[in-house]
Amino acid sequence: MKNQNDPIYYQEASTLADMIRNKEITSVEVVQAHLDRVAEINPKINGIVTLMGEQALKDAAVADKAVAAGEKLGPLHGVPFSIKDAIDTAGVPTQYGSKIFEGNIPEKDATVVTRMKNAGAIPLMKTNIPEFSAHWESENLLTGRSLNPWNPDRTPGGSSGGEAAVIAAGLSPIGLGSDLSISVRGPAAFTGIAALKATHGRVPYTGHFPRVLSRWWHIGAMARTVKDLALGYSVINGADGIDGYSIFPNNAQIPNFRLPGQKIHVGWASEPAFAPVDPEITAAIKNTAALLKDLGCDVEEVSLPFMEGMDWVSVYFAVIYGELVPYMEQFTKGRESELHFIGKFTMDVKLLSEKEYAKAENKLEELRSHFANYFQKYDILLLPVNPMTATGHQQQEYIVNGQTVSALHVNTATAPFNITGLPAISVPVALSSENLPINIQLAARWFNEATLLELGEKIQLASPAYGTHPLA
Repeated sequence: MKNQNDPIYYQEASTLADMIRNKEITSVEVVQAHLDRVAEINPKINGIVTLMGEQALKDAAVADKAVAAGEKLGPLHGVPFSIKDAIDTAGVPTQYGSKIFEGNIPEKDATVVTRMKNAGAIPLMKTNIPEFSAHWESENLLTGRSLNPWNPDRTPGGSSGGEAAVIAAGLSPIGLGSDLSISVRGPAAFTGIAALKATHGRVPYTGHFPRVLSRWWHIGAMARTVKDLALGYSVINGADGIDGYSIFPNNAQIPNFRLPGQKIHVGWASEPAFAPVDPEITAAIKNTAALLKDLGCDVEEVSLPFMEGMDWVSVYFAVIYGELVPYMEQFTKGRESELHFIGKFTMDVKLLSEKEYAKAENKLEELRSHFANYFQKYDILLLPVNPMTATGHQQQEYIVNGQTVSALHVNTATAPFNITGLPAISVPVALSSENLPINIQLAARWFNEATLLELGEKIQLASPAYGTHPLA
Protein backbone atom coordinates (compact mmCIF):
# COMPACT_ATOMS: atom_id res chain seq x y z
CA MET A 1 0.00 0.00 0.00
CA LYS A 2 1.27 3.48 -0.84
CA ASN A 3 2.45 5.47 2.17
CA GLN A 4 1.44 9.03 1.41
CA ASN A 5 4.09 10.35 3.82
CA ASP A 6 6.99 8.71 1.99
CA PRO A 7 8.79 10.36 -0.92
CA ILE A 8 9.07 8.52 -4.22
CA TYR A 9 12.44 7.02 -3.33
CA TYR A 10 10.99 5.28 -0.27
CA GLN A 11 7.92 3.84 -2.00
CA GLU A 12 7.65 0.09 -2.56
CA ALA A 13 8.67 -1.26 -5.95
CA SER A 14 5.19 -2.74 -6.31
CA THR A 15 3.62 0.65 -5.53
CA LEU A 16 5.84 2.40 -8.07
CA ALA A 17 4.88 -0.17 -10.72
CA ASP A 18 1.19 0.44 -10.01
CA MET A 19 1.63 4.22 -10.14
CA ILE A 20 3.47 4.01 -13.46
CA ARG A 21 0.89 1.62 -14.91
CA ASN A 22 -1.95 3.90 -13.77
CA LYS A 23 -0.20 7.02 -15.14
CA GLU A 24 0.04 8.63 -11.69
CA ILE A 25 3.75 9.13 -12.31
CA THR A 26 6.15 8.47 -15.15
CA SER A 27 9.06 6.07 -15.13
CA VAL A 28 11.35 8.99 -15.98
CA GLU A 29 10.19 10.79 -12.83
CA VAL A 30 10.79 7.67 -10.74
CA VAL A 31 14.29 7.10 -12.13
CA GLN A 32 15.19 10.77 -11.77
CA ALA A 33 14.00 10.79 -8.15
CA HIS A 34 16.34 7.91 -7.42
CA LEU A 35 19.23 9.55 -9.26
CA ASP A 36 18.71 12.70 -7.20
CA ARG A 37 18.74 10.54 -4.09
CA VAL A 38 21.96 8.86 -5.24
CA ALA A 39 23.66 12.22 -5.68
CA GLU A 40 22.66 13.26 -2.16
CA ILE A 41 23.19 10.05 -0.21
CA ASN A 42 25.73 7.78 -1.91
CA PRO A 43 28.71 9.94 -0.86
CA LYS A 44 27.64 9.17 2.73
CA ILE A 45 27.39 5.37 2.35
CA ASN A 46 29.50 4.43 -0.72
CA GLY A 47 27.17 1.67 -1.82
CA ILE A 48 27.46 2.08 -5.59
CA VAL A 49 30.17 0.66 -7.85
CA THR A 50 28.75 1.67 -11.25
CA LEU A 51 25.83 4.05 -11.88
CA MET A 52 23.86 3.55 -15.10
CA GLY A 53 21.90 6.78 -14.83
CA GLU A 54 22.04 8.00 -18.43
CA GLN A 55 20.94 4.67 -19.88
CA ALA A 56 18.32 4.24 -17.15
CA LEU A 57 16.68 7.55 -18.13
CA LYS A 58 16.62 6.43 -21.77
CA ASP A 59 15.06 3.11 -20.75
CA ALA A 60 12.52 4.96 -18.62
CA ALA A 61 11.49 7.13 -21.58
CA VAL A 62 10.89 3.97 -23.62
CA ALA A 63 8.90 2.51 -20.72
CA ASP A 64 6.69 5.61 -20.61
CA LYS A 65 5.99 5.33 -24.33
CA ALA A 66 4.86 1.73 -23.78
CA VAL A 67 2.43 2.90 -21.09
CA ALA A 68 1.07 5.64 -23.33
CA ALA A 69 0.62 3.18 -26.20
CA GLY A 70 -1.35 0.77 -24.03
CA GLU A 71 1.15 -2.04 -24.46
CA LYS A 72 1.22 -5.10 -22.21
CA LEU A 73 3.33 -4.23 -19.18
CA GLY A 74 5.44 -6.45 -16.94
CA PRO A 75 4.98 -6.54 -13.15
CA LEU A 76 7.95 -4.20 -12.59
CA HIS A 77 7.46 -2.00 -15.65
CA GLY A 78 9.45 1.22 -15.41
CA VAL A 79 10.82 0.51 -11.92
CA PRO A 80 14.58 0.90 -11.35
CA PHE A 81 16.55 -1.86 -9.65
CA SER A 82 20.06 -2.46 -8.33
CA ILE A 83 22.44 -5.37 -8.87
CA LYS A 84 25.23 -6.77 -6.73
CA ASP A 85 28.55 -6.52 -8.56
CA ALA A 86 29.07 -10.29 -8.47
CA ILE A 87 26.19 -10.66 -10.96
CA ASP A 88 26.97 -10.17 -14.65
CA THR A 89 25.51 -7.28 -16.62
CA ALA A 90 26.05 -7.16 -20.38
CA GLY A 91 28.08 -4.15 -21.49
CA VAL A 92 28.37 -2.84 -17.92
CA PRO A 93 31.49 -3.27 -15.74
CA THR A 94 31.20 -6.24 -13.39
CA GLN A 95 34.39 -6.37 -11.37
CA TYR A 96 33.69 -8.84 -8.56
CA GLY A 97 35.16 -6.45 -6.00
CA SER A 98 38.73 -7.03 -7.20
CA LYS A 99 41.46 -5.12 -9.02
CA ILE A 100 42.21 -8.39 -10.78
CA PHE A 101 38.90 -7.98 -12.62
CA GLU A 102 39.08 -4.21 -13.01
CA GLY A 103 37.34 -3.17 -16.23
CA ASN A 104 35.76 -6.59 -16.80
CA ILE A 105 32.69 -6.19 -19.01
CA PRO A 106 30.52 -9.30 -19.51
CA GLU A 107 28.96 -10.05 -22.87
CA LYS A 108 25.77 -11.49 -21.37
CA ASP A 109 23.43 -10.65 -18.55
CA ALA A 110 23.00 -13.12 -15.73
CA THR A 111 19.70 -14.98 -15.98
CA VAL A 112 18.23 -13.04 -13.05
CA VAL A 113 19.09 -9.71 -14.68
CA THR A 114 17.46 -10.79 -17.94
CA ARG A 115 14.33 -11.79 -16.03
CA MET A 116 14.12 -8.48 -14.20
CA LYS A 117 14.47 -6.63 -17.51
CA ASN A 118 11.82 -8.84 -19.09
CA ALA A 119 9.51 -7.89 -16.20
CA GLY A 120 10.00 -4.26 -17.22
CA ALA A 121 12.51 -3.29 -14.52
CA ILE A 122 15.31 -0.85 -15.38
CA PRO A 123 18.92 -1.48 -14.24
CA LEU A 124 20.12 1.57 -12.31
CA MET A 125 23.32 0.61 -10.47
CA LYS A 126 25.84 -2.08 -9.56
CA THR A 127 26.53 -2.29 -5.83
CA ASN A 128 29.61 -2.78 -3.69
CA ILE A 129 30.95 -6.11 -2.40
CA PRO A 130 34.04 -7.56 -0.71
CA GLU A 131 36.70 -9.06 -2.96
CA PHE A 132 35.31 -12.20 -4.66
CA SER A 133 32.22 -11.85 -2.36
CA ALA A 134 34.34 -13.70 0.18
CA HIS A 135 33.58 -11.80 3.40
CA TRP A 136 30.71 -10.72 5.63
CA GLU A 137 31.60 -7.04 5.25
CA SER A 138 31.81 -5.02 2.04
CA GLU A 139 35.04 -3.30 1.05
CA ASN A 140 37.72 -3.70 -1.61
CA LEU A 141 40.60 -1.88 -3.30
CA LEU A 142 38.51 -0.71 -6.26
CA THR A 143 35.63 1.07 -4.59
CA GLY A 144 36.47 1.16 -0.90
CA ARG A 145 34.21 0.50 2.07
CA SER A 146 30.42 0.64 2.21
CA LEU A 147 28.90 2.25 5.29
CA ASN A 148 25.68 1.50 7.13
CA PRO A 149 23.08 4.26 6.57
CA TRP A 150 21.85 3.83 10.15
CA ASN A 151 25.33 4.57 11.52
CA PRO A 152 28.39 5.07 9.29
CA ASP A 153 30.62 3.68 12.03
CA ARG A 154 28.91 0.31 11.51
CA THR A 155 29.11 -2.09 8.59
CA PRO A 156 26.11 -2.88 6.37
CA GLY A 157 27.45 -6.43 6.27
CA GLY A 158 28.44 -8.56 3.32
CA SER A 159 28.78 -9.78 0.85
CA SER A 160 25.66 -7.97 -0.43
CA GLY A 161 26.43 -5.02 1.84
CA GLY A 162 26.38 -2.30 -0.81
CA GLU A 163 23.08 -3.68 -2.07
CA ALA A 164 21.52 -3.62 1.40
CA ALA A 165 22.80 -0.10 2.09
CA VAL A 166 21.41 1.46 -1.10
CA ILE A 167 17.99 -0.14 -0.66
CA ALA A 168 17.76 0.86 3.01
CA ALA A 169 18.69 4.45 2.19
CA GLY A 170 16.23 4.85 -0.68
CA LEU A 171 18.67 4.75 -3.59
CA SER A 172 16.96 1.66 -5.03
CA PRO A 173 13.53 0.15 -4.36
CA ILE A 174 14.47 -3.48 -5.10
CA GLY A 175 17.60 -5.37 -6.01
CA LEU A 176 19.49 -8.57 -6.59
CA GLY A 177 21.92 -9.94 -4.01
CA SER A 178 23.41 -13.36 -3.36
CA ASP A 179 24.05 -15.53 -0.35
CA LEU A 180 26.84 -18.04 0.33
CA SER A 181 26.64 -18.07 4.11
CA ILE A 182 24.91 -14.88 5.26
CA SER A 183 25.11 -12.55 2.32
CA VAL A 184 21.54 -11.40 1.67
CA ARG A 185 19.96 -12.16 5.04
CA GLY A 186 22.76 -10.73 7.19
CA PRO A 187 23.14 -7.39 5.38
CA ALA A 188 19.35 -7.10 5.37
CA ALA A 189 19.35 -7.48 9.14
CA PHE A 190 22.17 -4.96 9.63
CA THR A 191 20.31 -2.37 7.53
CA GLY A 192 16.66 -3.10 8.35
CA ILE A 193 15.43 -4.39 4.99
CA ALA A 194 14.06 -7.77 3.89
CA ALA A 195 15.77 -10.55 1.94
CA LEU A 196 14.88 -14.05 0.78
CA LYS A 197 17.26 -16.96 0.26
CA ALA A 198 15.03 -19.44 -1.52
CA THR A 199 15.56 -23.19 -1.67
CA HIS A 200 18.84 -23.95 -3.43
CA GLY A 201 18.17 -24.27 -7.16
CA ARG A 202 14.95 -22.24 -7.11
CA VAL A 203 16.77 -19.25 -8.62
CA PRO A 204 19.37 -19.82 -11.37
CA TYR A 205 22.97 -19.00 -10.50
CA THR A 206 23.90 -18.49 -14.17
CA GLY A 207 26.09 -15.41 -14.60
CA HIS A 208 27.32 -15.14 -11.01
CA PHE A 209 30.98 -15.21 -9.96
CA PRO A 210 32.60 -17.44 -8.77
CA ARG A 211 30.99 -20.36 -10.55
CA VAL A 212 32.90 -22.92 -8.51
CA LEU A 213 30.69 -22.52 -5.43
CA SER A 214 27.38 -22.88 -7.24
CA ARG A 215 26.23 -25.77 -5.06
CA TRP A 216 26.21 -23.41 -2.08
CA TRP A 217 25.36 -19.99 -3.52
CA HIS A 218 21.83 -18.59 -3.70
CA ILE A 219 20.83 -15.47 -5.67
CA GLY A 220 17.98 -13.66 -3.95
CA ALA A 221 15.78 -10.60 -4.03
CA MET A 222 16.32 -7.77 -1.55
CA ALA A 223 13.81 -4.99 -0.82
CA ARG A 224 12.45 -2.87 2.00
CA THR A 225 9.27 -4.96 2.29
CA VAL A 226 8.38 -8.63 2.14
CA LYS A 227 5.65 -7.74 -0.33
CA ASP A 228 8.33 -6.61 -2.77
CA LEU A 229 10.42 -9.70 -2.03
CA ALA A 230 7.50 -11.85 -3.13
CA LEU A 231 7.25 -9.88 -6.36
CA GLY A 232 10.99 -10.09 -7.02
CA TYR A 233 11.08 -13.80 -6.25
CA SER A 234 8.16 -14.46 -8.60
CA VAL A 235 10.18 -12.82 -11.39
CA ILE A 236 13.56 -14.49 -10.92
CA ASN A 237 12.77 -18.06 -9.87
CA GLY A 238 12.49 -21.09 -12.16
CA ALA A 239 14.85 -23.24 -14.24
CA ASP A 240 16.81 -21.54 -17.04
CA GLY A 241 18.15 -24.62 -18.82
CA ILE A 242 21.75 -23.64 -18.03
CA ASP A 243 22.26 -23.95 -14.28
CA GLY A 244 22.31 -27.68 -13.55
CA TYR A 245 21.10 -27.11 -10.00
CA SER A 246 18.15 -25.00 -11.12
CA ILE A 247 15.81 -27.68 -12.38
CA PHE A 248 12.53 -26.60 -10.82
CA PRO A 249 9.80 -24.83 -12.81
CA ASN A 250 8.57 -21.42 -11.71
CA ASN A 251 5.37 -22.92 -10.27
CA ALA A 252 6.95 -25.89 -8.44
CA GLN A 253 5.03 -26.56 -5.24
CA ILE A 254 5.91 -28.24 -1.96
CA PRO A 255 3.84 -31.29 -1.02
CA ASN A 256 1.23 -30.02 1.42
CA PHE A 257 2.23 -31.39 4.82
CA ARG A 258 -0.73 -29.69 6.49
CA LEU A 259 -4.31 -30.79 6.23
CA PRO A 260 -6.86 -28.15 5.18
CA GLY A 261 -7.43 -25.79 8.10
CA GLN A 262 -4.50 -27.17 10.08
CA LYS A 263 -2.49 -24.52 11.90
CA ILE A 264 1.06 -23.59 10.94
CA HIS A 265 3.36 -25.14 13.53
CA VAL A 266 6.23 -22.83 14.51
CA GLY A 267 9.21 -23.64 16.68
CA TRP A 268 11.43 -20.83 17.91
CA ALA A 269 14.99 -20.86 19.20
CA SER A 270 17.67 -18.37 20.16
CA GLU A 271 20.03 -19.37 22.97
CA PRO A 272 21.43 -21.92 23.59
CA ALA A 273 21.19 -23.15 19.98
CA PHE A 274 22.85 -20.05 18.48
CA ALA A 275 24.60 -18.73 21.60
CA PRO A 276 25.61 -16.14 22.37
CA VAL A 277 22.80 -13.90 21.09
CA ASP A 278 22.21 -10.24 21.94
CA PRO A 279 19.36 -10.11 24.50
CA GLU A 280 17.51 -7.50 22.43
CA ILE A 281 17.48 -9.88 19.46
CA THR A 282 16.24 -12.73 21.64
CA ALA A 283 13.50 -10.40 22.91
CA ALA A 284 12.51 -9.61 19.31
CA ILE A 285 12.26 -13.34 18.58
CA LYS A 286 10.06 -13.90 21.62
CA ASN A 287 7.85 -10.96 20.60
CA THR A 288 7.55 -12.39 17.10
CA ALA A 289 6.65 -15.79 18.54
CA ALA A 290 3.86 -14.16 20.54
CA LEU A 291 2.64 -12.35 17.42
CA LEU A 292 2.55 -15.57 15.41
CA LYS A 293 0.54 -17.19 18.19
CA ASP A 294 -1.91 -14.29 18.07
CA LEU A 295 -2.13 -14.81 14.29
CA GLY A 296 -3.32 -18.37 14.86
CA CYS A 297 -0.11 -20.38 14.61
CA ASP A 298 0.84 -23.15 17.02
CA VAL A 299 4.04 -21.78 18.56
CA GLU A 300 6.50 -23.28 21.01
CA GLU A 301 10.11 -22.89 22.05
CA VAL A 302 12.20 -25.77 20.73
CA SER A 303 15.50 -27.39 21.54
CA LEU A 304 18.02 -27.87 18.73
CA PRO A 305 20.64 -30.12 20.33
CA PHE A 306 22.42 -30.62 17.01
CA MET A 307 23.26 -26.89 16.98
CA GLU A 308 24.42 -26.62 20.58
CA GLY A 309 28.19 -26.78 20.97
CA MET A 310 28.70 -27.66 17.30
CA ASP A 311 30.73 -25.27 15.15
CA TRP A 312 29.06 -25.85 11.78
CA VAL A 313 30.44 -22.57 10.44
CA SER A 314 34.10 -23.58 10.70
CA VAL A 315 33.41 -26.93 9.05
CA TYR A 316 31.49 -25.22 6.26
CA PHE A 317 34.14 -22.57 5.65
CA ALA A 318 36.84 -25.22 5.49
CA VAL A 319 34.90 -26.89 2.66
CA ILE A 320 34.20 -23.57 0.91
CA TYR A 321 37.87 -22.57 0.91
CA GLY A 322 38.79 -26.05 -0.27
CA GLU A 323 36.75 -25.35 -3.40
CA LEU A 324 37.37 -21.62 -3.82
CA VAL A 325 41.14 -21.35 -3.38
CA PRO A 326 42.23 -23.83 -6.08
CA TYR A 327 39.73 -22.24 -8.49
CA MET A 328 40.90 -18.69 -7.81
CA GLU A 329 44.57 -19.52 -8.28
CA GLN A 330 44.08 -19.33 -12.05
CA PHE A 331 43.21 -15.64 -11.66
CA THR A 332 45.46 -14.59 -8.76
CA LYS A 333 48.76 -16.33 -9.50
CA GLY A 334 51.42 -13.71 -10.12
CA ARG A 335 49.05 -10.91 -9.14
CA GLU A 336 48.99 -11.40 -5.37
CA SER A 337 50.10 -7.80 -4.80
CA GLU A 338 46.79 -6.60 -6.29
CA LEU A 339 44.67 -8.44 -3.75
CA HIS A 340 42.79 -6.72 -0.93
CA PHE A 341 43.48 -8.19 2.50
CA ILE A 342 40.26 -10.20 2.13
CA GLY A 343 41.58 -11.79 -1.06
CA LYS A 344 45.02 -12.34 0.49
CA PHE A 345 43.47 -14.01 3.52
CA THR A 346 41.35 -16.22 1.27
CA MET A 347 44.26 -17.32 -0.88
CA ASP A 348 46.48 -17.99 2.17
CA VAL A 349 44.00 -20.26 3.96
CA LYS A 350 45.52 -23.63 4.83
CA LEU A 351 43.47 -26.24 3.00
CA LEU A 352 42.27 -29.55 4.37
CA SER A 353 43.84 -32.80 3.31
CA GLU A 354 41.73 -35.06 1.10
CA LYS A 355 40.81 -37.20 4.10
CA GLU A 356 39.91 -34.15 6.22
CA TYR A 357 37.88 -32.69 3.37
CA ALA A 358 35.88 -35.88 2.94
CA LYS A 359 35.26 -35.99 6.69
CA ALA A 360 34.05 -32.36 6.67
CA GLU A 361 31.74 -33.03 3.71
CA ASN A 362 30.27 -36.01 5.52
CA LYS A 363 29.73 -33.92 8.65
CA LEU A 364 27.81 -31.27 6.69
CA GLU A 365 25.50 -33.97 5.32
CA GLU A 366 24.44 -34.71 8.89
CA LEU A 367 22.95 -31.25 9.18
CA ARG A 368 20.56 -31.89 6.29
CA SER A 369 19.26 -34.93 8.12
CA HIS A 370 18.86 -33.01 11.38
CA PHE A 371 16.74 -30.34 9.71
CA ALA A 372 14.78 -32.88 7.67
CA ASN A 373 13.82 -34.45 10.97
CA TYR A 374 12.92 -31.07 12.50
CA PHE A 375 10.62 -30.21 9.60
CA GLN A 376 8.73 -33.49 9.96
CA LYS A 377 7.12 -31.93 13.04
CA TYR A 378 7.34 -28.17 12.43
CA ASP A 379 6.52 -26.01 9.42
CA ILE A 380 8.68 -23.07 10.46
CA LEU A 381 11.76 -22.34 12.53
CA LEU A 382 11.91 -18.83 13.99
CA LEU A 383 15.45 -17.78 14.95
CA PRO A 384 17.99 -14.93 14.83
CA VAL A 385 19.58 -13.71 11.61
CA ASN A 386 22.78 -12.22 12.98
CA PRO A 387 23.37 -12.84 16.71
CA MET A 388 24.11 -9.11 17.11
CA THR A 389 23.15 -5.77 15.57
CA ALA A 390 25.40 -4.05 13.04
CA THR A 391 29.03 -4.22 14.14
CA GLY A 392 31.97 -1.87 13.74
CA HIS A 393 34.12 -2.14 10.63
CA GLN A 394 36.63 -4.99 10.42
CA GLN A 395 36.35 -6.20 13.98
CA GLN A 396 38.11 -9.50 14.59
CA GLU A 397 36.08 -10.26 17.70
CA TYR A 398 32.68 -9.29 19.07
CA ILE A 399 31.30 -9.19 22.59
CA VAL A 400 27.81 -10.68 22.50
CA ASN A 401 25.73 -11.09 25.65
CA GLY A 402 28.88 -10.84 27.74
CA GLN A 403 30.88 -13.38 25.75
CA THR A 404 33.80 -12.72 23.41
CA VAL A 405 33.42 -14.52 20.09
CA SER A 406 35.29 -14.49 16.79
CA ALA A 407 33.95 -12.56 13.82
CA LEU A 408 32.87 -15.88 12.28
CA HIS A 409 30.08 -16.01 14.86
CA VAL A 410 28.03 -13.61 12.74
CA ASN A 411 27.32 -16.59 10.41
CA THR A 412 26.13 -19.00 13.12
CA ALA A 413 22.39 -18.74 12.44
CA THR A 414 22.56 -18.22 8.66
CA ALA A 415 25.17 -20.65 7.31
CA PRO A 416 23.15 -23.77 8.27
CA PHE A 417 20.60 -22.91 5.58
CA ASN A 418 23.26 -22.65 2.88
CA ILE A 419 24.72 -25.95 4.00
CA THR A 420 21.29 -27.57 3.73
CA GLY A 421 19.83 -25.50 0.88
CA LEU A 422 16.72 -24.75 2.96
CA PRO A 423 14.79 -21.52 2.29
CA ALA A 424 15.08 -18.69 4.81
CA ILE A 425 13.87 -15.11 5.00
CA SER A 426 15.18 -12.08 6.91
CA VAL A 427 12.43 -9.73 8.15
CA PRO A 428 12.88 -6.36 9.91
CA VAL A 429 10.92 -6.13 13.15
CA ALA A 430 12.42 -3.60 15.58
CA LEU A 431 15.08 -1.05 16.39
CA SER A 432 17.59 -1.63 19.17
CA SER A 433 18.40 0.67 22.06
CA GLU A 434 21.21 2.04 19.81
CA ASN A 435 18.68 2.75 17.03
CA LEU A 436 20.03 -0.10 14.92
CA PRO A 437 17.81 -2.53 13.01
CA ILE A 438 16.84 -5.93 14.37
CA ASN A 439 15.55 -8.62 12.01
CA ILE A 440 14.25 -12.09 12.67
CA GLN A 441 14.80 -15.11 10.45
CA LEU A 442 12.24 -17.70 9.39
CA ALA A 443 13.31 -21.00 7.84
CA ALA A 444 11.05 -23.62 6.27
CA ARG A 445 11.29 -27.04 4.68
CA TRP A 446 12.57 -27.22 1.14
CA PHE A 447 10.34 -25.47 -1.45
CA ASN A 448 8.10 -23.81 1.13
CA GLU A 449 8.89 -20.21 0.21
CA ALA A 450 5.16 -19.44 0.13
CA THR A 451 4.76 -19.85 3.89
CA LEU A 452 7.89 -17.78 4.57
CA LEU A 453 6.57 -14.92 2.45
CA GLU A 454 3.06 -15.16 3.94
CA LEU A 455 4.23 -15.06 7.55
CA GLY A 456 7.06 -12.66 6.80
CA GLU A 457 4.69 -10.03 5.45
CA LYS A 458 2.32 -10.40 8.41
CA ILE A 459 5.23 -10.04 10.83
CA GLN A 460 6.62 -6.97 9.09
CA LEU A 461 3.28 -5.18 8.85
CA ALA A 462 2.71 -5.69 12.59
CA SER A 463 6.22 -4.68 13.65
CA PRO A 464 7.05 -1.38 15.38
CA ALA A 465 9.87 -0.84 12.86
CA TYR A 466 7.57 -0.94 9.83
CA GLY A 467 7.91 2.23 7.78
CA THR A 468 11.03 3.49 9.55
CA HIS A 469 14.00 4.64 7.47
CA PRO A 470 17.63 5.39 8.36
CA LEU A 471 17.91 8.74 6.57
CA ALA A 472 15.40 11.50 5.91
